[in-house]
Amino acid sequence: MPPMGTLPLFEADATAARRAAELRDMLNEHCHRYHVLDAPTISDAEYDALFHELRALEAAHPEMITPDSPTQRVGAPAAEGFAKVAHPRPILSLANAFDAADARAWRERLLRHAESLGLAERTAAARFVVEPKIDGLTVVLTYRDGVFTQGATRGDGAIGEDITTNLRTLRRVPLSLRSNAHPHAPTTLVVRGEVFVTLPDFERMNNQLRTAGEKPFANPRNFAAGALRQIDPALTARRPLTAYFYAVVASSGGTTPATQWQTLAWLGTLGLPVSDIPQHFDDFDAAVAFCERYVTQRDDLPFEIDGMVIKIDDLELAELLGYVGRDPRGALAFKFPAREATTVLRDVAISVGRTGNIVPAAVLDPVQVGGITIANATLHNFEDIARKDIRIGDRVIVKRAGDVIPYVAGPVVDARTGAERAITLPTTCPFCGAVLTKREGEVALYCLNDECAGRTDRAIQHYVGRGAMDIEGLGEKIVAQLIEAGFVSDVADLYALQKDQLLTLDKFAEKKAQNLLDAIAASRNRPLERLLIGLGIRHVGEVAARALARRCGSIDAMLTTSADELQKIDGVGKIIAESVVDWAARPTVHTLVAKLQAADVNPTQTPVIDAPDEPPQGPFAGKTFVVTGTLSQPREEIAAWIEARGGKVTDSVSKKTSFVVVGDEPGRSKVDKATALGIPTIDEQGLRSL
Repeated sequence: MPPMGTLPLFEADATAARRAAELRDMLNEHCHRYHVLDAPTISDAEYDALFHELRALEAAHPEMITPDSPTQRVGAPAAEGFAKVAHPRPILSLANAFDAADARAWRERLLRHAESLGLAERTAAARFVVEPKIDGLTVVLTYRDGVFTQGATRGDGAIGEDITTNLRTLRRVPLSLRSNAHPHAPTTLVVRGEVFVTLPDFERMNNQLRTAGEKPFANPRNFAAGALRQIDPALTARRPLTAYFYAVVASSGGTTPATQWQTLAWLGTLGLPVSDIPQHFDDFDAAVAFCERYVTQRDDLPFEIDGMVIKIDDLELAELLGYVGRDPRGALAFKFPAREATTVLRDVAISVGRTGNIVPAAVLDPVQVGGITIANATLHNFEDIARKDIRIGDRVIVKRAGDVIPYVAGPVVDARTGAERAITLPTTCPFCGAVLTKREGEVALYCLNDECAGRTDRAIQHYVGRGAMDIEGLGEKIVAQLIEAGFVSDVADLYALQKDQLLTLDKFAEKKAQNLLDAIAASRNRPLERLLIGLGIRHVGEVAARALARRCGSIDAMLTTSADELQKIDGVGKIIAESVVDWAARPTVHTLVAKLQAADVNPTQTPVIDAPDEPPQGPFAGKTFVVTGTLSQPREEIAAWIEARGGKVTDSVSKKTSFVVVGDEPGRSKVDKATALGIPTIDEQGLRSL
């Protein structure tokens, strides 16, 4: 009898066999969707997890390996409609490492294997080349007597699709090699490369598709694959594709370089485009460190990469080391943390921002993105939800580009079952019942009830934050306790708190209560600019608050200053000035200010009126921006965000313009004028990364 709690051996084997068969079916289906249909329904990271589970099962049970297992082949069969091309050598994929420890473990395995082949000394002394792993479509090009004669996709690694005519439309693909300077160049040369689209071109083309009422591409890889696999080459010619080449697959009738580093340079001299990112390393740890640096530097590149590739420089040695299944031993893909994944949208939660804006958030089945478990993500606003046609029950794409707040990029439409439900636009505030309104020119909905219960906790949390009044010990949970107990209903009530009240709260003892009261008392001495930040005036950030404090000198003076006068202050543009005047006109604001002053929270300073204004401060100081098109926030909020960082926003493009920020469906005249004047155009992500 087997021990209690374990399956008999034959039952365990049967369970493993069923799981292996299930994984094979799933992986083959996802592989087909990715490589043939260009319509994946799961992310690369999810595919990798399934693949590694199957490989582990097959390693434990070799008898379960079947000829059609995804572990025994590379890609997917050629699509119908294209002639099939047999590659002269297998176009293989690579084993993956996900961190430095994985990479070092790969090298240790390599050294052990090399010792068994009598290549230990040569392998230990090996040098390495590190190249970017571009997220595009792999292509194989054949040149005979220096003339481009055939181009194919990778397909399943042995047989690909003939896309020669489409590849001829790419200006980056030379129709003839510059081989006259190389008398010993092969008469037949087969090279491997990657066709891709740059991120600016991808955004521009997607904007054009949306304008035409067509479905935009989900990501740059799908764009490149779809463009290359058009039956009509004229459609490919209209797509802004580019390419890099990095390997010799096969050759005859001449000589090729002996190392990978020399190969990259040699391909360049032949006229084939090569990346300028690759580096050569004598030391393996230095090669790994270079890979790790690009985990963050990837955002600085104009194209998508999902990792780096570490290759043994000595090509003969790499060949002698052989293969493990489908993977050559002499190279390794150092994969970056996934910046997107797919999961199911279960619900939409609504919260109220401190300015009254209604904020929809996605409630998700938890999923790993970039090493962090994501269960909630922003949905931006309800217009964005409608534009992307996101529905409850959808499998959605969750992104965390640049390690910022995760957001839902859109639905995986091909995964829909018909059970999904539309997300309805709310008409009343879920916390106070007030009718929601939309301001002219904005996409956000607002609850205009200043006393809305949904805003109190956010307003207090903002007020006590480190960048504002810096009241240590007042975290989110304590603020919630104070509100629930009825001790505070606004920020001024904090200064009326008593020790005996705090002692009734959960986990409050004498010392903790006294420390909190001392921290609240100390905040009375914060300068005026910190109070202005803490009051949460719409669009007033650090730069604007400093400028307002310097020129007004007191909160009373600021409450009575006109918008025209406020606009004369450097660091305070039209948007901020109008927001301050709108805030100052509310009766509830005057009541709150009076309560704060009664609690001795009334910082003042000598106003500087006659002296010249300080120059704008912040990362955008001295820069002028023009914003055009639809972005993730209303244009005026983007403008205020720029102004709060020292920048200036104008309506027209001129020689004085520093950047034009381009969203969806931009004004073509502004973009064209920027191009004519040589002014850089950037998208919203580019703006926020400046």
